[in-house]
Amino acid sequence: MRHRKRSRRLVGKWEHRRALIRNLLNSLFVHERITTTLAKAKELRRAADKMITLAKRGDLHARRQALAVLQNKELVRKLFAEAKERFGDRQGGYTRIVRIGPRRGDAAMMAIVELVAEKLEHKRSRRKIEADKAALAMAPKREEPKVEEPKPEVETEEAQAETQVEEAKPEVQEVEAKAEETEGKAEGPQAEEAKVEAEESKAEAREAEAVSETEEKAEATEESPSEAKPTEEK
Repeated sequence: MRHRKRSRRLVGKWEHRRALIRNLLNSLFVHERITTTLAKAKELRRAADKMITLAKRGDLHARRQALAVLQNKELVRKLFAEAKERFGDRQGGYTRIVRIGPRRGDAAMMAIVELVAEKLEHKRSRRKIEADKAALAMAPKREEPKVEEPKPEVETEEAQAETQVEEAKPEVQEVEAKAEETEGKAEGPQAEEAKVEAEESKAEAREAEAVSETEEKAEATEESPSEAKPTEEK
């Protein structure tokens, strides 16, 4: 009896069937695309998926099992070398069957069997995409840190007084230099007048320096009692 035997008979004896499947497997792994009847293609798909699963496992026992079916060492070596890189992202469905219509003569349905070469790409569902968008919309927005602008430094009264004194010094030096030049160039009564003018200009420059120094001392004395008040109260 043939109860619960779901496989297709294809041929009369099981030895013939085993040899037929072996030849189809060898042709498929060598050429990667063959044409046969639809019934043979469906049986070939089952055997090819088992061989590729063994090749992905890659251990010695799996290699011996594949060699027992294919009986071709070079083909087994090639299959085990390429299986992980080519079918590593798939958990099944290594072959594709495409119907091409009935055969002329006996009207048997023909089909093309080929190995799948494209890499598997998982498409995201609409629900997951919408959920991600909603999560991004509900997430709090990050505030960018504010960059504080550097405040301009306020010059103190002491610094201003020092700058005024420094600016006055080169003017005094220029006046003295001009007076010395006039003294060296002038002769006779003109020399005496030039000397007098030079001395007067020097005296004026010295008076200007003295006035600036007195102003600085006055400012310092005005600031010192204000700082000393808290100590006296204590």
